[in-house]
Amino acid sequence: MSGSTIAVLGGGAWGTALATMCARHGNDVTLYLRDPLVAEEINRSHRNGAYLPGIDLHPGLAASTDAAEAVKRADLILCVIPAQSLAQALESLGAVIPADRPLVICAKGIERSTGRLMSQLAGDILPDHQLGALSGPSFATDLARGLPTAVTVAAEDGDLADRIAATLSGPTFRCYSTDDLIGVEIGGALKNVLAIAAGAAIGRGFGASAQAALITRGFVELRRLAGAFGARPETIMGLSGLGDLMLTCSTPQSRNYSYGIALGRGEDLTARPLAEGVATAEIAVKLAAARGIETPILSAVANILAGSVTIDQAMEALLSRPLKNED
Repeated sequence: MSGSTIAVLGGGAWGTALATMCARHGNDVTLYLRDPLVAEEINRSHRNGAYLPGIDLHPGLAASTDAAEAVKRADLILCVIPAQSLAQALESLGAVIPADRPLVICAKGIERSTGRLMSQLAGDILPDHQLGALSGPSFATDLARGLPTAVTVAAEDGDLADRIAATLSGPTFRCYSTDDLIGVEIGGALKNVLAIAAGAAIGRGFGASAQAALITRGFVELRRLAGAFGARPETIMGLSGLGDLMLTCSTPQSRNYSYGIALGRGEDLTARPLAEGVATAEIAVKLAAARGIETPILSAVANILAGSVTIDQAMEALLSRPLKNED
């Protein structure tokens, strides 16, 4: 739906892609970011070379380093700040975010220090705000180029989710809506951990059969943990669950999958881009244990990342687990 005024908080690849998509649909869009050089580049040459190199942005997209200016007229605010930085950012920006405008969290993850989902975190900091989440199988470069993409928009208020989905949808970007906010967020967070497992299997040379087994059985763990949080099965089988898992585990374009490949190959990981699954793995296992849910694959990833087991040891342990019926 065109004609809305939208503010996007966060000028990384995903935030820039969402902003240029919204501008392409005929909306008045301001992208807030902290780096004045990147803001100037977007406004001058319609490029964000640091995060989306080689992609032309919509000429109507405006960038600003003034958060208050960016949000003051917005009908809708998209918050595209990485999960582990979100609390600090909202503490800083909360005073300028109007309480009567929907705030849509577009980051995927679980806060590693508290176990809060992103909407829970935002609700604690901004208790009077209308909150939603956007998640699903989507790469920033695809979205920025205008390639067909479908996602899920969630809010506890189903009518709010419908309105947000209508505002964001356009010719090449389709939003489905749901009131299962927790289900959408759980799927988006845990698929990152499983993508690391899938990538590690390929990087270590275990082959496509092992990769498929890890993804499938890992999805069982995701489904069980999501159910314990109250998520609906159809949400986990939808775009924000199974759909996002399929995409994230299928190509090195996924940061988490490529991180897993590098991990499996024994490469230096220090200079690699942010892989949110690294931060999510340990806290996801803790949340599952607190609910009495076995998560051998998620736990294996957490242990590998912690350095307490090797990939070979983790795979041997998975293969030697007692045989059981498939469920």
